Amino acid sequence: MKVLAINCGSSTLKFHVIETEGERKLASGIVDKIGDTGKTEFIVENGERTAGDNTLVNHDAATRRVLYWLKVQGFLEHDGIEAIGHRVVHGGDRFVEPIVITDEVIDVIESLSDLAPLHNKPSLKAIRAARAVLGPRMPMVATFDTAFHRTMPDQASQYAIPLELAQEHKIRRYGFHGLAHRYMAERYAEIASKPIGQVRLITLQLGNGCSATAIEGGRSVDTSMGFTPLEGLIMGTRCGDIDPSLGGFLADREGINIDEVENLFNKRSGLLGISGLSHDMRELLKAESLGNAKASLAIEMFCYRVRKYIGSYLAALGGADAIIFGGGIGENSAEIRARICSGMEWCGLIVNAERNNAATGSEMRISSDEAKIHAYVIPVDEAVIIARDTASCLSGP
Repeated sequence: MKVLAINCGSSTLKFHVIETEGERKLASGIVDKIGDTGKTEFIVENGERTAGDNTLVNHDAATRRVLYWLKVQGFLEHDGIEAIGHRVVHGGDRFVEPIVITDEVIDVIESLSDLAPLHNKPSLKAIRAARAVLGPRMPMVATFDTAFHRTMPDQASQYAIPLELAQEHKIRRYGFHGLAHRYMAERYAEIASKPIGQVRLITLQLGNGCSATAIEGGRSVDTSMGFTPLEGLIMGTRCGDIDPSLGGFLADREGINIDEVENLFNKRSGLLGISGLSHDMRELLKAESLGNAKASLAIEMFCYRVRKYIGSYLAALGGADAIIFGGGIGENSAEIRARICSGMEWCGLIVNAERNNAATGSEMRISSDEAKIHAYVIPVDEAVIIARDTASCLSGP
């Protein structure tokens, strides 16, 4: 089956056309900085590229631009794309597995948008645009980031608030980045030649958004993000774990409302807020090398928070086979990986500096041979998971 896998970020749209038999990638591309002056880059299997500037105002326009290019390339002919898979960030308690997209499914995803406003709404624009261009006969499937974490036990998924309130308002720790964590776990099992049911892992998705997950037997048993993607690790612009009282405190002292407080925590905090400079780890590392103390503090806080989560998940799992690094920072920054793992020798996590420095965007083990807990870099391929889920959902009973 030829599947178009669409992955919407808050200001990006990535896509791949994948032949699911053999998972061969026939085309791919990205529309970057949607709503601003950005770039498009589309690539077909033979390496031919189409690149240019874009001033696409939203994900609806971006989706239509992608579909037009695919049509020109012949992918919308009778032997072309047979289905579309969409990554959707928040499925709430309604969607715990991939599902064929219907009007009712769209309405429910819409109702969940307040829990992940930066991501669910762009996905909905892409879904509606694809429907408008290709018509209702093109089957479409939604696969949800939250679904992988549905296996968390109650002690990990529940908040310590009155249970009646939690049940009434469906408040729980849903977790996110599920497709990424699932890919890292499944790929590690392949690399290590171990059944997925026999591995214990801590997977780290470190990019502009960041999360950690404890995985036992291929199942998520705890994760750092919670009811929304704000909880957990320090991120590019998100604060991560914070005292809940700070929301009311800042609203009172700054004379702002709750929406403005949430905007502060989501868009003006994290690495950007600490450094006052940038949310981009590459820029912060450069600034630190030039003596910028705030950039240095942001980096140290980032690494400390990740290391603290690794320690807590080692306790939750009773040890681990490996720590897996994925995401833009996790895959490409040897310096950050080294700092995160520094001082972890006590638990048997020992990084080989030469291997770590060589693993820029490439899949490899970066721990030393004598390490009891190994460390790997595994570049995340969410498109493959989207395509697998789409084909499986459409071929199922």
